[in-house]
Amino acid sequence: MKKWVSLVATTSLFAGLMAGCGPSDSSTGGGSGKSNGDKEIVFWAPFSGPDGPNMQKIVDGFNEKQDEYDVKLQIVPQSEYYKTVDLALNGQDDAPELMIMHGDQIMTYAEQDVLKGLDDIVGDTVQKDQYHENAWKGAEVEGTTYGVPLDIHPLMFYWNKDLFKAAGLDPESPPTNREEFIAAAQKLTKADEGQWGFALPTLWPQQFIFPTIVYQNGGTLIEDKTADYTSEAVVDALQFEKDLISKYKVSPENVQQDGELTLFLQGKNAMHLNGPWMLNQFEESNINFGVSTVPRLGTKQDAVFANSHNFVIPASVEDETTVTGIEEFLSYVADNGMAWAESGQAPASKAVYESEEFGQLKQQPQVAKQFDYVQYSPAVANWGPVSDPLFKAVNEALLGQKDVKQALEDAEKESQAQLQ
Repeated sequence: MKKWVSLVATTSLFAGLMAGCGPSDSSTGGGSGKSNGDKEIVFWAPFSGPDGPNMQKIVDGFNEKQDEYDVKLQIVPQSEYYKTVDLALNGQDDAPELMIMHGDQIMTYAEQDVLKGLDDIVGDTVQKDQYHENAWKGAEVEGTTYGVPLDIHPLMFYWNKDLFKAAGLDPESPPTNREEFIAAAQKLTKADEGQWGFALPTLWPQQFIFPTIVYQNGGTLIEDKTADYTSEAVVDALQFEKDLISKYKVSPENVQQDGELTLFLQGKNAMHLNGPWMLNQFEESNINFGVSTVPRLGTKQDAVFANSHNFVIPASVEDETTVTGIEEFLSYVADNGMAWAESGQAPASKAVYESEEFGQLKQQPQVAKQFDYVQYSPAVANWGPVSDPLFKAVNEALLGQKDVKQALEDAEKESQAQLQ
């Protein structure tokens, strides 16, 4: 195994990536499930929010069902997760037998030969056709499978039904395209009362919002390891966001980190874009909210940016009995993932998202509706550091510190230097 140091944990995008695992930052410790199994499989996950107990429920179910293996779920706090993974894969700490990894991180680790290729185990106990085909795009690198999908978590659209009704809009019919979105936002905005149609974030979760609009415009961000931030599709996406502030005046200026979320929770922001991990917080806030697929804010096609959680195995795991146990566990998760769906996520397993029970949930079926057209981060290693200049440019343009085109030109040069 190569000795290496990952760049993942040092990027400023890290906090945003990990937000998809839950809002809390406290560890829930190891698992407590009962098992008579003699073969221990240590399983690391960053689910230190309310989703942690849901994964523990799945682990407990597997341990109770059989008596050969004992899966030990160990929750690593979100903010420390990839740093801890790096130490383990560098040989500076004991590595687990199984880990959760985000789809946009798999290429970085796979290229360093620290992940086990899973082509030998995918096809028998774990079958590709058991999952949505787009789930595998986040788990493969140049034709080799390195992960087994747990879920896909795309951007989602939330709206305040009470504010819609007060503005004379149908609270059950959210906007579906750019024109309807702008029109609704204008009717919902009462700037003198501090109420906004859509409070536009200048920071996170722009890492999900901005690529979504670019992809809906039919554009790309990086193609063949060449940054392309000055194309018409990318420029239009940023200009549209800027216009929401300066032209249509449906968003306040200078929205800082989580400012748009705070306004939504206060009933002062009528429409909100965020991830499916927000469900529990919104339900606990007692807001009368709706949730749906993201409107086509771009101009050409349905598309939505997504990330994913995947099961990966360190390359150091060579014991065949351990690998067999992991296979059996992954097969169990595919068939028994409703507990994960109950955390607000949409499992990638067809046995779950096509089930009647799943269809009765409020948010999760809306998440799964977007599976057919999800798009992920560009296929480059170290996407975090490479994309940092892009999201810095988005921030600068929205704050009025740079012209849209100039900000994107500068970012393109910086990202290209990172790629080279």
